[in-house]
Amino acid sequence: MSDYLRRLPVYLLLDCSGSMTGEPIEAVKQGLKTLLSELKSDPQALETAYLSIITFDSTARQICPLTELFSFKEPQISAGGATALGGALKVLAECIKNEVRLSTNEQKGDWKPLVFIMTDGAPTDDIDEGINALKQVSAGNIIACAAGANANTEPLKKITNNVLMMNNLTTGDMAQFFAWVSSSVKLSSKSVEAKPGEAVVLPPPPQGFVIVP
Repeated sequence: MSDYLRRLPVYLLLDCSGSMTGEPIEAVKQGLKTLLSELKSDPQALETAYLSIITFDSTARQICPLTELFSFKEPQISAGGATALGGALKVLAECIKNEVRLSTNEQKGDWKPLVFIMTDGAPTDDIDEGINALKQVSAGNIIACAAGANANTEPLKKITNNVLMMNNLTTGDMAQFFAWVSSSVKLSSKSVEAKPGEAVVLPPPPQGFVIVP
């Protein structure tokens, strides 16, 4: 496999629990539309990035397998139920194990995945099992966003050191989050090609977002 065929796997883990009903879930849908439009207009991202979406409510599921951007179809999502974040992490680990190609003596594998988690509450299941499952795979760069005043950052800090706090769940804030995800993917797709092996550098978070220490 030649280098230019190496993929940058991007996984979005989206909270679709009952508290996301109404404006928040509609904002997520709009954000996904914008994200896809932005990425499909960037030649480097179009060539390198592959996208998957995992949703979690009372259960977790991969609703979009890892797909090249050109062929990616916007999924139907709705809100309801609890917040099975631990289950989502287990699904993520399984997806990475099955979908991300590892390097061999004959060929280079995919780049390390870029994972974005967005949740507006606290997990209603055990996240430790999910964290342990992730430790068995090369999960790459994980960025978590605690969205809204009721979001609990403590569980997210157990998953990753990269935690952002978004104060509101308005359409404008969600649009900023997805625009930042788009910028991160575009920047990462350029940096992995330009500087293979180096850590991915993400753009500064949107105005009004706080990095949780």
